Amino acid sequence: MQTEPNTTKEMTFEDFQAEILNDYRIAVTSRECSLLGRREVLTGKAKFGIFGDGKEVPQIAWAKVFKNGDFRSGYYRDQTFMMAIGQLTIQQFFAGLYGHPDLSHDPMSAGRQMGGHFGTHSLDANGNWNDLTKQKNSSADISPTAGQMPRLLGLAQASKIYRQVKGIDTNNFSDKGNEVAWGTIGNASTSEGLFFETINAAGVLQVPMVISIWDDEYGISVHARHQTTKENISEILKGFQRDHEHSGYEIIKVNGWDYPALVEAYQKASHIAREEHVPVMIHVVELTQPQGHSTSGSHERYKSEERLAWEAEYDCNAKFREWIISNNISTEADLEAMENGIKKEVRDGKKAAWNAFVQPLKAEQKEAVDALNALANSSPNGVFISKLANDLDAIGEPIRKDILSATRKALRYVVGETSNEKTSLQQWINSYVNKIQPKYSSHLHSESKQSALNISEVKPTYDSSPEEVDGRVVIRENFDAIFSKYPQALVFGEDAGHIGDVNQGLEGLQEKYGALRIADAGIREATILGQGIGMAMRGLRPIAEIQYLDYILYALQIMSDDLATLHYRTQGRQKAPLIIRTRGHRLEGIWHSGSQMGGVINLVRGIHVLVPRNMTKAAGFYNTLLEADEPAVIVECLNGYRLKEPMPSNLGEFKTPLGVVETIKEGTDITLVSYGSTLRLVEQAAKELQEVGIDAEIIDVQSLLPFDINHDILKSVEKTNRVMVIDEDVAGGASAFILNEIINTQGAYQYLDSQPKTITAQAHRPAYGTDGDYFSKPSVEDIFEAIYKVMHEANPTDYPQLR
Repeated sequence: MQTEPNTTKEMTFEDFQAEILNDYRIAVTSRECSLLGRREVLTGKAKFGIFGDGKEVPQIAWAKVFKNGDFRSGYYRDQTFMMAIGQLTIQQFFAGLYGHPDLSHDPMSAGRQMGGHFGTHSLDANGNWNDLTKQKNSSADISPTAGQMPRLLGLAQASKIYRQVKGIDTNNFSDKGNEVAWGTIGNASTSEGLFFETINAAGVLQVPMVISIWDDEYGISVHARHQTTKENISEILKGFQRDHEHSGYEIIKVNGWDYPALVEAYQKASHIAREEHVPVMIHVVELTQPQGHSTSGSHERYKSEERLAWEAEYDCNAKFREWIISNNISTEADLEAMENGIKKEVRDGKKAAWNAFVQPLKAEQKEAVDALNALANSSPNGVFISKLANDLDAIGEPIRKDILSATRKALRYVVGETSNEKTSLQQWINSYVNKIQPKYSSHLHSESKQSALNISEVKPTYDSSPEEVDGRVVIRENFDAIFSKYPQALVFGEDAGHIGDVNQGLEGLQEKYGALRIADAGIREATILGQGIGMAMRGLRPIAEIQYLDYILYALQIMSDDLATLHYRTQGRQKAPLIIRTRGHRLEGIWHSGSQMGGVINLVRGIHVLVPRNMTKAAGFYNTLLEADEPAVIVECLNGYRLKEPMPSNLGEFKTPLGVVETIKEGTDITLVSYGSTLRLVEQAAKELQEVGIDAEIIDVQSLLPFDINHDILKSVEKTNRVMVIDEDVAGGASAFILNEIINTQGAYQYLDSQPKTITAQAHRPAYGTDGDYFSKPSVEDIFEAIYKVMHEANPTDYPQLR
């Protein structure tokens, strides 16, 4: 079914006819899938449906110029395109609609995403890169509108890097930077800030990006007059049009029902983007949505009779059909025969997908019913268990929730019994969970040999008399070693290039490695993140710099919805090993001293969150991650760049392990757990506590996600019998997470002789100045007094009340 345009100069009428009729076959097949897919949702076989009907013909025109090595970053209407490039069959379409949790049936996401969300496999089953230059690529879709735009920017920028930066091994990733990144978005979603931010950034960077705007005049039920100034996105973006004096965009406007005009438009866009590395915007207008937005509602509720009549007349498939007949390419009778055949193909594909989906469930249902019946025959409570078995057996279309719920409930009736049948059911349940749970939970993180957890620690080495230098010099010299060792590594962000970042951690490196590898970026955090995601998906090793932790909120949606879920939502078949560099903790004022850690760690599961206490530890994390294949955010200490550290002699080679804590002072009375800049206050407080006879053990968390995988904090609490978490985040933030890990996950509660405590910041952000910090975040005195109070409660004689 894939569209393979004839690109030879000489083309016979028969060749031309065959290509046109194949295109029509794809358009009709896609439409029939949409129509039948909606019925499957309304009958209850699928939970939700959102389809690409009304967009078929422009997507076929697009597919004609989409080459091996190109990437798509689209939204959930692009099923016709995926069919046209040979990456989506009828059966796979319905498998995705049913949520089949098996990549061999739903290669897009193994049932982890709703139908209409598409992606190809960049990795093999072992997590190794496929040759992306020999396949047509689609980055995995996400549902948040315009969320696909920042990633699109990075996918396009990768081609520019591969074309212009020398020394990178492009095998598997690029053919001289000739690849185009193609994006799609609905007209209503162009109202999102992420759209405008990406459009601006691509114009500045001049990257080979083509964005198709599917314009059917509505955003769900809301008309374009409520969405877009002048009701016309290409009209208001005319200022981006390039001219003889200024670089910018090529802007093309074309009717979505005009097949020859669409083919011409996409050929033009492909040539400009591919050859000139100029971004192109294609505004595809006069499109329709024959079934409305989704299965959650009917468009008859919000469209006038006149609009509905217009949509019927200007339906792109209907217009394509008219054009074929009027140009004597085929006859009414032949097209009708083709259409009838396609309807049968789609029905057959749907049936095959449904059978493949329910067969394993039926087999699992039978196993469970047999086990329940066996248990019922051996138990005095058999009548109750038999009811569970009969109810389960009566379900014509079972799901795994039904199966596991029934079997687990049965155990309640035999809790005091002993029998082989009970043991068998227990074993069956445990085995079933172990087998099935990964279908829904695997690959949150890499499961390959390149997992960050598989990278062993390499300690820094030092000369006999190492030079004491500012921390910024350690991080700078380590970055120098990184960029020399890894030609595919690059860094970009606000002030990262010319001045070498605001803290001079990249000082002089742009002059050495060039403005493309050590690059300045505009004030646009979301698309800085997007640049990193897209380039990482194409084999580069980007470091995206967000100047301050406070500003990471601009990028948090992209981190959470796209980067954190990418490996999971493709069941390990795509990855983006992006390193996010930022800095935070204890500077001055509301906007440079916030601590978003509680929010970050709860929103970015799937990304490692690392909080080094000094620049040597931070440098070690960069070295570790560049040997791994996972994304991470590293929060450097803002007040650590001018503090003195010994200069390691093995720059670029020493590695800080992930998920491993470090005991930086041993003690016997209480375990103090902290991270980042606050550790320096904890160390000072511990010295002062020593003067009054309190011997505290200090543990540096180093890594919040993952957290203390060896349970070394538990071993410390087992010794001291007391624990306190000190954190500059607000109460209930990272401190609550840490305490939960210690008490509940590690089980330290059993060793406690005193109530576990947290010391946190005030609920507000710090006022400006040193006193603002002192009265807003934990101070040495706060820490001292809180620990002293714990010891007073345990031994008031030796530790009388302070105040």
